[in-house]
Amino acid sequence: MYARRRRAYFLLMGGCLFLFVSAWSFVRLLSVEAAVALCVVAMVIPPVAAIVANRRGPDDRWWDDPSGDAKSDEWWDELDGKGRRDD
Repeated sequence: MYARRRRAYFLLMGGCLFLFVSAWSFVRLLSVEAAVALCVVAMVIPPVAAIVANRRGPDDRWWDDPSGDAKSDEWWDELDGKGRRDD
């Protein structure tokens, strides 16, 4: 799960870097407006990459790891619908 998120983060940030470098390397020679537009798109990518990298998957347990208190853990598992039998 972490490898998938890390790969997605690095792909997005690599795309951001590619857009920024290409905008001011050779796109500006063709059109300054297009270079600015590429930079605006590149500006939006880092927050999206951070959201993707920190997204909680359905099987991830970050803040709801067992606390050691059996009664509390049982209560949270009941709220999450874990251990429920549907007859």
